[in-house]
Amino acid sequence: MTRLALTGATVFDGTRMHPDAVLVLDGPRIEALRSDVPQGVAAHPLPGGVLAPGCIDLQVNGGGGVMVGPATDAAQLARICAAHARLGATGILPTLITDRPEVTARVIAAGIACAGVPGFLGLHLEGPHLDPRRAGAHDPALIRPMEEADCQALCKAARRLPALMVTLAPCAVTPGQISRLAQAGVIVSLGHAEASRAEAQAAFAAGARCATHLFNAMSPLGHREPGLPGAVLAGTACAGIIADGVHVAPEVLQIALAARPEGLFLVSDAMAVAGTDASEFLLNDRRVLRRGGRLVLENGTLAGADLSLPQAVAFLIRRLGIAPDRSLAMAGRVPAGLVGADAGYLAPGGPADLIHLDGDWTLQGVWQAGARLA
Repeated sequence: MTRLALTGATVFDGTRMHPDAVLVLDGPRIEALRSDVPQGVAAHPLPGGVLAPGCIDLQVNGGGGVMVGPATDAAQLARICAAHARLGATGILPTLITDRPEVTARVIAAGIACAGVPGFLGLHLEGPHLDPRRAGAHDPALIRPMEEADCQALCKAARRLPALMVTLAPCAVTPGQISRLAQAGVIVSLGHAEASRAEAQAAFAAGARCATHLFNAMSPLGHREPGLPGAVLAGTACAGIIADGVHVAPEVLQIALAARPEGLFLVSDAMAVAGTDASEFLLNDRRVLRRGGRLVLENGTLAGADLSLPQAVAFLIRRLGIAPDRSLAMAGRVPAGLVGADAGYLAPGGPADLIHLDGDWTLQGVWQAGARLA
């Protein structure tokens, strides 16, 4: 690969905007951010817009026509990573929702075999140690408390994967188990939980660091019992949030963003249909329908989201008036920092993973390791 200078766009380096900057790529890494094109370097002019770090999506259930599940192997994980890279997420955590122990073990083994796959940052296990009262689209029959063997297996997996996020409910684990997981390097995230504020705070004190799809599949924010959402909004834990106007009302999104200037990040909660024109798919042998920007079970229950992170960024900016630098950081720098990924910034020596958005914040181009994908 040769050196390349991208010109004509504002460059968001992960923290601030640089109007009319030149971003120089040297193969898979960034060489420099400067004001002119270096001598001898080919220039590639862009029609305005913004160059930003590639998005980092920590909740990706599937894509490219496949789900993370019983048939998952390293090749399927690579397929999902490739599908989301073309949609602007150049780094992801493929996510397994509640399933049988043997499926969890298979997915962990596949993730360990994925070392070096472009875009693979680790795994997210969303369940099965959840609260059946807040099952959402998860199969309640597969939800169960954490046992000693589960805790040991997760601690072992965390030592072999680049990153491991585990969503669990406080009622399904003990504080001691949370502490052991956190000490082993697991990013413990609270979700699918009918938890009080006190229960959530105890879990955070034990080592949980995050909450999964804030407001969805959790106790509501009440004025006397603020529940898990209140513990997040009044605390310091990070939280993913789905910004599609369907999962969380725009007004509630605005309240959350005002309450937490830092720590919230965007997730897609994408499913198998991401990157395809498919109209339905199967989730634990149940049909999920793609209808009007929603993914729903046949009973109307939301089952993931029909969303990409660049679309979520555009929603924050265009619909809610959130500053572009904050919106882009919520899709890059913040989630990358949570999982310790070398991503989320455009800086000399950093990975040449980036997206180009036009003046309407619509995705126009993606580069991964310096190669243009879309």
